Amino acid sequence: MLMKRTHLLITCLALLVAATASAQGPNNSGTYYQDANGKKGAELKTALCGIIRTQTNRGGKSTVYGYLWNDFKTTDVKENGKVWDMYSIKKEYTFGTDQAGNYTNEGDKYNREHSWPKSWFNDAAPMYHDLFHLYPTDGKVNGMRSNYPFGETTGEDYTWGGKNKNGFKSYGDFSKLGLNTYPGYEGIVFEPNDIYKGDFARTYFYMVTCYENEIVNQNWYNNTEAQPTIDGSKYPGFQEWQLNMLLELLEWATKDPVDNPIEKETPRNNAVYGIQGNRNPFIDYPGLEQYIWGTLKEVAFSYDNYQQPAAVMTVKTEAKAHDNVMYNMAGQVVDKSYKGMVIMNGKKFVNK
Repeated sequence: MLMKRTHLLITCLALLVAATASAQGPNNSGTYYQDANGKKGAELKTALCGIIRTQTNRGGKSTVYGYLWNDFKTTDVKENGKVWDMYSIKKEYTFGTDQAGNYTNEGDKYNREHSWPKSWFNDAAPMYHDLFHLYPTDGKVNGMRSNYPFGETTGEDYTWGGKNKNGFKSYGDFSKLGLNTYPGYEGIVFEPNDIYKGDFARTYFYMVTCYENEIVNQNWYNNTEAQPTIDGSKYPGFQEWQLNMLLELLEWATKDPVDNPIEKETPRNNAVYGIQGNRNPFIDYPGLEQYIWGTLKEVAFSYDNYQQPAAVMTVKTEAKAHDNVMYNMAGQVVDKSYKGMVIMNGKKFVNK
């Protein structure tokens, strides 16, 4: 009898080990996200921080920053071999030949852009050379973006495409600079093109998650330029208006989902993982931000059986155009006490 029980125990343990070994995350991530399993909301954010904060040590800050020129050849290369610039379409840059150097106009040179401005974290490592927020971009547009937060604008200060108030000309209505038009902030902002808004939203989700401890312990909020974007806390980490825009506004994380309409983010995520040894979970798990800050923050995360949130485009179809019923971004009916981005009678607005 004892032998049978022992045999049964061994068999159960073997099955458990086999089941654990077969559990796999997306994009060949294996069990990388296993420690976040079952977590939700703020707890999930902190668990993910513990996973993705570990990076490969490639040397000192200035050394690794110098590596970026070569890294970009793997992380940000188009199918035709040219530089993948998300700020401008004035010129297709050639790696090496067109990097850095002097520039006066859009289309002169490309350089290394901290999409999360480096002054916000006082040029400290490893943020300074973290590839997940560093991109090769047109030097002129990069410089004029300066340290302004991301936002939405009519581009009255500068529009890369047409003429601005100073008469400068550019090519393609691609990026804009001007007063923010999204509710909650009235300062100057930089607006990237629609096709890359989701890329930058997921970049920012990564930054406030990976560096939630640094945001608090290094007092990033003390930098006045960072204050429109972050609230200085581990959770939620973002100012309310910025989170609403990145998380719920159709133009950002939801309308521009991962690898749509072009496959870029997943290959880049894998390439960065090969270089610095960590991943961006918001690319591996489309809609993950909803489990941390949004409509699903009371739902437990499953790394190997992930349930992707319904697309907002589906919500727009399900929500009747003129029924006087308020829906949240998950397509659920909510009452007037609900706070956040909603759809009613075919229109989006922030219910406060």
